[in-house]
Amino acid sequence: MNRTAIAATCLAAGLWAGAALGAEFHVSPTGSDTSPGTKDKPFATLAKARDALRAAKAAAREPVTVWLHAGTYYLPETLVLAAGDSGSKQAPVVYAAAPGEEAVISGGSRLDLKWEPHQGGIMKAKAPAGLATDQLFVNGQRQHLARYPNFDPNVRIFNGYAKDAISPERVKRWADPRGGFIHAMHRAMWGGMHYVITGKDADGNLTSEGGWQNNRPAPMHPECRFVENILEELDAPGEWFLDSKTAVLYFYPPQDLDLAKATVEAVRLRHLVEVKGTEQRPVKFVTFRGLVFRHAARTFMDNKEPLLRSDWTTYRGGAVFVSGAEDCTLEDCYIDQVGGNAVFVNNYNRRIAIRGCHIARAGANGVAFVGDPGAVRSATFWNQNRKIAEIDKSPGPKTNNHPADCLVEDCLIYLTGRVEKQTAPVEIAMSQGVTVRHCSLYDVPRAGINIGDGCWGGHVIEFCDIFDTVKETGDHGSFNSWGRDRYWGLKGVDLNTVTLGELKQLPLLDAAKTTVMRNNRWRCDHGWDIDLDDGSTNYHIYNNLCLNGGIKLREGFYRVCENNIMVDNSFHPHVWYGNSQDIFRRNIVFGPYRPIQVNKPWGKECDANLLHKPGQKDATPAKGLRQQSGLDEHSQEADAMFIDPARGDYRVKGGSPALALGFKNFPMDQFGVQKPDLKKIARTPVLPGAGDATPATQQSSRDGRAMEWLGGQFKNVVGMGEMSAHGLPGEVGIIVLDLYLKPGGTPAKVGLRMRDVILKVDGKPAGEISDLRDLLQKGPQDKPVVLGVWRDQKDVTVTLPADARKAEIRPAEKK
Repeated sequence: MNRTAIAATCLAAGLWAGAALGAEFHVSPTGSDTSPGTKDKPFATLAKARDALRAAKAAAREPVTVWLHAGTYYLPETLVLAAGDSGSKQAPVVYAAAPGEEAVISGGSRLDLKWEPHQGGIMKAKAPAGLATDQLFVNGQRQHLARYPNFDPNVRIFNGYAKDAISPERVKRWADPRGGFIHAMHRAMWGGMHYVITGKDADGNLTSEGGWQNNRPAPMHPECRFVENILEELDAPGEWFLDSKTAVLYFYPPQDLDLAKATVEAVRLRHLVEVKGTEQRPVKFVTFRGLVFRHAARTFMDNKEPLLRSDWTTYRGGAVFVSGAEDCTLEDCYIDQVGGNAVFVNNYNRRIAIRGCHIARAGANGVAFVGDPGAVRSATFWNQNRKIAEIDKSPGPKTNNHPADCLVEDCLIYLTGRVEKQTAPVEIAMSQGVTVRHCSLYDVPRAGINIGDGCWGGHVIEFCDIFDTVKETGDHGSFNSWGRDRYWGLKGVDLNTVTLGELKQLPLLDAAKTTVMRNNRWRCDHGWDIDLDDGSTNYHIYNNLCLNGGIKLREGFYRVCENNIMVDNSFHPHVWYGNSQDIFRRNIVFGPYRPIQVNKPWGKECDANLLHKPGQKDATPAKGLRQQSGLDEHSQEADAMFIDPARGDYRVKGGSPALALGFKNFPMDQFGVQKPDLKKIARTPVLPGAGDATPATQQSSRDGRAMEWLGGQFKNVVGMGEMSAHGLPGEVGIIVLDLYLKPGGTPAKVGLRMRDVILKVDGKPAGEISDLRDLLQKGPQDKPVVLGVWRDQKDVTVTLPADARKAEIRPAEKK
């Protein structure tokens, strides 16, 4: 149909009178929904433009564009696009900022307030009737809800935390704390937990509900916590509080702020835009381009849904929510300071692209791809274990209700997880074939990229720059994955021999396609650069520059790790299955391997690796590596001859012994965002040797010597590796050494097991062997010893006879 016919159709519908030909509409905050939607007479709202576009598109066979002109569009309700709002490949639908103009889509409202002094520098104003908001923006910047302790940008965890945040002494000062929030770290620092306060008693004890935001429940951390939304804690510039009972808004303005001239905005909506179709009737070929998204509500109390056996729960929503769509794009957009997830790609989606976007200061994830547990064969959740006869043995997904073949490209994402700590700039769960390319991801509480399961693999992570991660949590890396799939913990199967028999494909039933990680730069100062945890399977990891934390591979199968560089660190194999079929070859490491509970020989192949020895010109056999792995027959140690490490160029020169081993140089100048305006503002990681600290994976001042007691051998937990291997909340406790425990010895007779970790003696903390010795001597000598033990990541009690108090603890004999 030609343009004249399109115009006639729109005129007949009363929607396009006077509009220019070419199927385009214009919207402006100063327009009117009674206008025809032309450039001179634009609509006022996006909803009106959407409805006009529906009528136009029914007749159109060419692209249709909705131009948003400068200003803020305060949405009265979420803008929802359904299948009927689709475009086509030949005639896509585009919602775009007009050239050179900033168009802001807001889920908030602007407040017209009359301020007056309250007390101590605090101002107050009568709020609009019925106002409910969890965030306050002043001149475009999110302010701090009244909190204790006060916000401090120099404090790494929560920007301020205190043990006494919910102490009875403090609580007694609060007249009515109902509606306040407790934010705390998980006891093991695996993420954040959140509670709404429901009341208090006369003794200052709070009642609350929540804490469900972690898929591996535990008590809140005893120290890392803070409270907010408490009027009595409004005592610092930048803090605010809304008394919903009296409809009074309190705000403590910074000294240099002219509040009378300030723009003050509240937040109303959780979702700004929803693209909502179904697999049968998807939304197709819709693009949002060049827009700014602001003012989406926080969602931390609704983050409840467990994601299989990963550590995570989720809230299915975001400022931009996409469900049941195909070939839709978010391009060159800025998502600024939203309260929850910035972008959430939910269940059935195909070929969704987030490209050239700037996402900053989101409360939760940057971009999340999350499928349906119903699409997983024999879906298993935390603390569930199945028998081999019970599981579906067909590979791959059961349904199509999951994201697949999606893309995050050339995006700058940082300072996500401002509220929810179990989050990432890019989160992937129950999805297939997600590509993350040329992204810069940094300044986040947990991982930069998290893959929560092996379902269903096929992801590609390439040319990314990921650093300053794990800044508030612990026991993971800049990249973090799990593979707690249907094979993991399966009863009736020996996973140490499974790859040798007819069930050799069992680990690949969910991780059906290989996930590729290549040509990335990683730096984690509080964990591993790359951390494949608990059963992560079917990965090909190559051409990665790891600047600080090394590479960790925990129990899993069929992983190839080759041609990587681990600066100032090494390879961390943890708790491997026998016959894992893993390959570690042609890598450059800077120190000995760092194994935890790995039997020799390691995997299918471990060889042709170079141990970098600065200044050593002649290559010699890497005997230490060979001794560690039981393999490494051809591995060497020598100076790798890097071209310019001071400037981050870790390519090796011609004649390097690494080249003789088969190592191949890869580009060192293509990491991170390439889009010029994003590259201009993106940070890059601190390079080794520029005053950085020792990698967290190597830090420890604890005594790691083995000690004998009761006929067995014990040692202190030392380093993040042992802490992680045992799932401990910190570098505390005493390990029962699995390599030296005598089967008939006293520890076995009284119920201790290999790999148990002693944490308490008679109810008192035993952080190390010296504490164990002191508590045994000081306890009642005629009573049994009660040990608090951490076993398989659960608390158990083991009772020893009273004479254990007198048994000598002495250095173990060397084997």
